[in-house]
Amino acid sequence: MAGIGSSNYWEDLRKQARQLENELDLKLVSFSKLCTSYSSSRDGRRGETSDTTPLLNNSTQDRMFDTMSVEIEQLLAKLTGVNDKMAEYTNTPGTASLNAALMHTLQRHRDILQDYTHEFHKTKGNFLAIREREDLLGSVRKDIETYKSGSGVNNRRTELFLKEHEHLRNSDRLMDDTISIAMATKENMTSQRGMLKSIHSRVNTLANRFPTINSLIQRINLRKRRDSLILGTVIGVCTILLLLYAFH
Repeated sequence: MAGIGSSNYWEDLRKQARQLENELDLKLVSFSKLCTSYSSSRDGRRGETSDTTPLLNNSTQDRMFDTMSVEIEQLLAKLTGVNDKMAEYTNTPGTASLNAALMHTLQRHRDILQDYTHEFHKTKGNFLAIREREDLLGSVRKDIETYKSGSGVNNRRTELFLKEHEHLRNSDRLMDDTISIAMATKENMTSQRGMLKSIHSRVNTLANRFPTINSLIQRINLRKRRDSLILGTVIGVCTILLLLYAFH
């Protein structure tokens, strides 16, 4: 009966972990969309003449950012607590016979927690960088409008300054598109990595049972590393070309 109770406790912990992971996945997707849409929405509001509406919109998005950050941090803290309880369970007496399987499951949940934590901090950092850049550009635009209204002269210097400002806006928009593509690619690669880990684990199990296919698996792994190197090279070249295009 004690073994059944311990097994139920372990399954309850796994269920809690999976539920928190699902909630975190949804929250991080929404958080990423908020980050990528922030710059474009600010661009749309720059053309408005009202001074009140943009402030309200900015305030709304900032509140959404703060609220979602707190919610995600709370979910990460809960998932960390569940993982700690699972780690404690693996050290309890009576689980020695199942310790290998339990540790494998625990490590998988820890990897997921680490990925979500890294993704959250990276997305949050991108959002703060975009907001700071947008505030700076807004200040520059305000200075330009003040200068134009104060002087009342549309001289050559003002025209050059406006053209440079427009070029910066276009470059920022291109960089935002590049960031959006990179974040979407990362999400896709994260999902694929989870699938590949599961497949790799099963293949290793088969390889341990049937040593004769070890050479085949090694050749497959070699080709996979080669393909990853080629893909990374292509992505790097494309990124460099985009950056060169953005600053010319």
